[in-house]
Amino acid sequence: MKARQAEIVAAIDACFAESLGNWQQVPVVDAMRHALRGGKNLRAFLAMESAALCGIPDVQSVWPAAAIEAMHAYSLVHDDLPCMDDDALRRGQPTVHVKWDEATAVLAGDALHSLAFELASAPQGSADPDVRATLAHTLAQAAGGQGMVLGQALDIAAESAARPLTLDEITHLQAGKTGALITWAALVGPRMARADEAPLRRYAEALGLAFQIQDDVIDVTGDVAAAGKAVGKDAAAGKATFVSLLGLDGAKRRADTLVTQACDALSVYGGKAQSLQQLARFVIARAT
Repeated sequence: MKARQAEIVAAIDACFAESLGNWQQVPVVDAMRHALRGGKNLRAFLAMESAALCGIPDVQSVWPAAAIEAMHAYSLVHDDLPCMDDDALRRGQPTVHVKWDEATAVLAGDALHSLAFELASAPQGSADPDVRATLAHTLAQAAGGQGMVLGQALDIAAESAARPLTLDEITHLQAGKTGALITWAALVGPRMARADEAPLRRYAEALGLAFQIQDDVIDVTGDVAAAGKAVGKDAAAGKATFVSLLGLDGAKRRADTLVTQACDALSVYGGKAQSLQQLARFVIARAT
């Protein structure tokens, strides 16, 4: 998996270099490049591996894979702003508004958001305009008020709610905030190949929830140097999380069960899905 991950990171970096190569060299573009550096590229890995599983070559799938990384980067830039989570560190480097300023961070996030749709609908990804339209349309649904933004809004509302969220409410919140983009990435393959989405959808929904549970675990057990971002913020804010509701051991067990479910969902692909199964196990073993 590590070798494949390095291959995908190199492909994504090359795609961004090509896409941004002729852009004007101004602070907002520098800020975009800064925001795109240093991530795990987990969503890109999902997109390209699901595409490979469905017979789509990397030279095509790299475009929607870069799209999901651009969308994710935008969300982090805006999430780190003082009006949101007010974070100074992301991926072990200063956040965009700290390195530049708030206005540049807002504009860089806006530009990354637009870039995501440019990449998802790029003709290099698919010669079929219906496929490109589907990728762009479903990305809008996953990122917006039915998906990630909805989850973020529910998360903000929970901070000032009269009572902590229940387990079901947190699960619903995270299905949007974290899970929607992960699911979109995992469905790139079947959408490009016009294949059955059901197995990869089941995989992604379990994986997305396990990913968020591990994030909650890291917030309790991690340190800034390893995580590359602030930790302990949820407990300090008194927010209900999977760890606060299930306990640390209970949250870890729940994540482990979800990973088993995710891996089982891929059984229809046999040994061809091994890298995606390895990714699921990595999700609950990571420290960042």
